[in-house]
Amino acid sequence: MSATPLPPLHIDYQGERLAGVDEVGRGPLVGAVVAAAVILDPARPIDGLNDSKKLSVRRREALDREVRDRALAFCVAEASPLEVDALNIYHATHLAMRRAIDGLAPAAEYLLVDGNRLPGHPLPGQAVVKGDARHPAIAAASILAKVARDAQMLALDSRHPDYGFGRHKGYPTKEHLAALERLGPLPEHRRSFAPVRKQLDLL
Repeated sequence: MSATPLPPLHIDYQGERLAGVDEVGRGPLVGAVVAAAVILDPARPIDGLNDSKKLSVRRREALDREVRDRALAFCVAEASPLEVDALNIYHATHLAMRRAIDGLAPAAEYLLVDGNRLPGHPLPGQAVVKGDARHPAIAAASILAKVARDAQMLALDSRHPDYGFGRHKGYPTKEHLAALERLGPLPEHRRSFAPVRKQLDLL
């Protein structure tokens, strides 16, 4: 069966300062949740923007460089594991998004945010389900956030190679859960997430 085509996206804004916003890292047990906001330049279009999960690593990294080179503005921001634990992942994700939006220069006038909720920013905007497949600015934001977070996981992998972060990127795979059980949580692990909390309770 072929996938149902996504409905056309109606946007209540006609200017050039429209920011796409997306996040990466809600599901992992370790590390920051990373968000990006991107205002694309209509005069410098970028071919091939798509949901970051549908792109190869090489293509994603090439597009990351292109977005950074051609966009009118972009910002990558995050909420730390401590903030995830203090606020919960939902509120920490929105905090990271607000930080990314606030870091744009020039500032955005309108937001297109991937998902079904706006992040509580004063700017007008709309939430777009499957937005990274429906608007290039959201796709660009998903690419920047994914490349940045993957780089953080590779850095963590180089410091703690026994956990396999370079492979699973912190998601709760069998390999990660086995390493967590064998080696215990790192300071970068999210203590409020059940598999991590379970190991801490055993200490």
